[in-house]
Amino acid sequence: MADKFSFEIIETIGILSENAKGWRKELNLVSWNERPPKFDLRDWDSQHEKMGKGITLTNEEFNELKKLFKEM
Repeated sequence: MADKFSFEIIETIGILSENAKGWRKELNLVSWNERPPKFDLRDWDSQHEKMGKGITLTNEEFNELKKLFKEM
């Protein structure tokens, strides 16, 4: 059985896409289990009650990713 966890979306940075069922792929700043917020990229339902698998990035990781995109 999975442990309970908590989350708070601190800031919605942007919505990348939305599917026919209303789920949106979003980039947000999210605090997981009352920890400092991280950049978070994943699918969310319209009420932000259910979520898909995603990735979280620290500020440093996010800055490195931005550098990689600029080099493309």
